[in-house]
Amino acid sequence: MGKRLIPLAAMEKIMKKCGAERVSDKAKAALKNALEEIAEEIATDAVKLATHAGRKTVKASDIKLASK
Repeated sequence: MGKRLIPLAAMEKIMKKCGAERVSDKAKAALKNALEEIAEEIATDAVKLATHAGRKTVKASDIKLASK
């Protein structure tokens, strides 16, 4: 079992907000894994951007740029 960075309850809330009446545990886990993979890629790129700019602090602008 991997690290739990994002709670499964949050995945259910997101899916219900989008119109799902019921959400299976496997669907919650699949969404969680997908979001965590995407978030890790964005975070890695944002750290590289901050380092390139000579900063130790990652700023919101680094996240926005990395997500494009």
